[in-house]
Amino acid sequence: MYVSMNWIKDYVNINIDTNEFADKMTMSGSMVEKIDILCDDIKNVVVGHIESITQHPNADKLVVCQVNVGDEKLQIVTGATNVSEGDYIPVAVHGAILPGGLKIKKGKLRGEISEGMLCSADELGIPKAMIPEEIKDGIWILDKAYPLGQDITETLNLKDQVIEFEITSNRPDCLSVIGMAREVGATLNENVQYPNVEVIEIKDKASDHISVEIQDNEGCTRYVARVIKNIKIGSSPQWIQQRLINAGVRPINNIVDITNYVMLEYGQPLHAFDLSYIEGNKIVVKRAKDDELFKTLDGVERKLKSSMTVIADEKKSLAIAGVMGGEQSEVTENTKTILLESAHFSSNNIRLTSKQLALRTEASSRYEKGVDPNIARLAADRACQLIVELGAGEVLEGVVDIYPEERMPRQVIIRPKKINDLLGISLSNEEMIDIFNRLEITTKDLGDTLEVTVPTYRMDLVMEADFAEEVGRIFGYDKIPPTMAKGNIEVGGKPSRQIIADVAKDLLNAMGFNEILTYSFVSPKTIDMINLDENSIKRNMVKLINPLGDETSVMRTSLLPNILEVAARNTNRKVEDFRAFEIGQIFITKTDKMQELPLEIPSLVMAMYGKEDFFTLKGIVETLLDGLGIKEYEFIVEKNNSSYHPGRCANVIVQDRVLGTIGELHPIVIENYDLNQRCYCGELDFSILADITNMERLYESLPKYPAITRDFAVVVKDDVLVKEIEDIIKAQGGDILESFKLFDVYQGSQIKDGFKSIAYTITYRNKERTLTDDEVNVAHNRILADISKKLDGALRE
Repeated sequence: MYVSMNWIKDYVNINIDTNEFADKMTMSGSMVEKIDILCDDIKNVVVGHIESITQHPNADKLVVCQVNVGDEKLQIVTGATNVSEGDYIPVAVHGAILPGGLKIKKGKLRGEISEGMLCSADELGIPKAMIPEEIKDGIWILDKAYPLGQDITETLNLKDQVIEFEITSNRPDCLSVIGMAREVGATLNENVQYPNVEVIEIKDKASDHISVEIQDNEGCTRYVARVIKNIKIGSSPQWIQQRLINAGVRPINNIVDITNYVMLEYGQPLHAFDLSYIEGNKIVVKRAKDDELFKTLDGVERKLKSSMTVIADEKKSLAIAGVMGGEQSEVTENTKTILLESAHFSSNNIRLTSKQLALRTEASSRYEKGVDPNIARLAADRACQLIVELGAGEVLEGVVDIYPEERMPRQVIIRPKKINDLLGISLSNEEMIDIFNRLEITTKDLGDTLEVTVPTYRMDLVMEADFAEEVGRIFGYDKIPPTMAKGNIEVGGKPSRQIIADVAKDLLNAMGFNEILTYSFVSPKTIDMINLDENSIKRNMVKLINPLGDETSVMRTSLLPNILEVAARNTNRKVEDFRAFEIGQIFITKTDKMQELPLEIPSLVMAMYGKEDFFTLKGIVETLLDGLGIKEYEFIVEKNNSSYHPGRCANVIVQDRVLGTIGELHPIVIENYDLNQRCYCGELDFSILADITNMERLYESLPKYPAITRDFAVVVKDDVLVKEIEDIIKAQGGDILESFKLFDVYQGSQIKDGFKSIAYTITYRNKERTLTDDEVNVAHNRILADISKKLDGALRE
């Protein structure tokens, strides 16, 4: 935000130098980025009056001007083509210094004496981009007669200091000169003098010429319209032009300049329509039609969406609300009557519209951050006042003001003691009330508390901590006495879940897995890519309000698509063996309470391909669980998970809870990701995993007594699961069963079709004494008998 010191001094007294002023404003929260000093190096450039112009006797493209500069008349030779007798112009006399250190001296041009130079706006340091079109090329022709010989920088108020403030997003009220004047007044403890707005109206009612209907109440909460007739389009007076230029806005014409001037002054964007182009003399605020084509003031035809708010008449759109007007209804030299719009539009709607159209303007940038709807009428009246004062038109009586739900000031109860404790100071109630009064916040003393009434333009003041910040910055952070920090000193450390995650990562790293990290924002198409069931809760994804694109428009409900994209990328790059894992959050919507935040569930996903199979993955999961101290778990066949192969998939069950799923990917999923080979994945609920992890390790001495091992191979039907055999071993092995291990599964010529051979090694041990063969035989035979009885298995011959 560029703020002219000349302009801001109209509203508040500043009696300190600019550098000290900048320091005080920075300390009170208005960060000063830089200070530009304008025209301070210009010397001996004065107001002159061209009394006569004659052709140069020795040059066709030069003329000789007789210029009156007050106390003398000068002869000046120039090649400018835009000067005429009677013009008032800036004259650099002998010894003048222009920006950049250029010195002007008397001399001769083609034999004729030239005692100075007629100056253009560019030569006086006005940025080219800011110079009005009518004086862009040639000498600067002044807008009226000024005292001859007077210093041009004083006459036109060119000397100025422009301060660039960094305005934070929570302070849109400071995107105006008056808003900054309020900050200056509070910082320097000076009263703010607001413009006295009085509009002289003619006896012709505005409501007879225009009506307003708001159909899109969500996009537009207030619409103020005033009508001005007998418009005279022309140049703005020099003082308005100079203030616009110093604020970084190029002057156009008197009507446009006034709307820009008021926008900079109050922070309320305005727009002027040519009333003759408004069919039916009616303004309708509504949503645009999908794919509606609309040509904006910059001459670009844009395609609108139904989410965008437009200003229309009974037949066509006139403007994109809060962003830019239309080419057809713009004010031109032929305009005789205008409709002045001062409205309040939804910040979210304007932000989305501006982004979708890739169109950002001074108006849209203010609406995006938030504009106080209660200044709409005042800003419209201020613009009308200036139009009348400059003789640019006549304002019709009355105003059309549609304001269905008025925004009222908020009242908040705050505790002075709490604020003092937060800041480490000891201000009285009266001192705090004085600070709030400086900020124009009405305050009522209730003893232990204060009731504050917040102006509607201060949208950032919501809770008690916000008012503590206001007290601190106006009191002065540099005045708050330094104190030692209070509290208990504790040794920091990682929370238990992070420690468990680190252990899990180390275990997986040791088994050849690389950790990956992927985005939480994904495409909604990823759910279809993993062939998820139509009724799965994971299809109910959290949608982002303002996504960067469709590829990142929802929040992930599974880590599987993310790791498969990484696997596919490695496959495409000819990586033959792949093992990777990720521990991250998934986001599950609470379907019964959509307004609440989604559940964030930590999840672990693994993926591998190459020289791998299902049992390798199963062994990896077993090693991970054993490393985390989880002993009681089992694998149950899973045939209903559509992301996995129905015959090569299992659920991991721990303490009657489903920890997750492991298995070979379904062929459809493999095809969707162009993996071109079998891929094995596992998904585990890391929150359950962390809950059941046992990190305690108890010392156990080496066994004193020898173990006895027995091997057996049984022939069972193909559909018998290994788990069924292992359940029997656990149940019948008794107290002397120490461990068992599957070491062979065989199907071939020595085994009948439909059968398989499964071989185990079983270890028996008694920790108190040496076992006998008879004791081992009893337990071993009990296992074989139960396998025969329950599974119809027989020892392999």
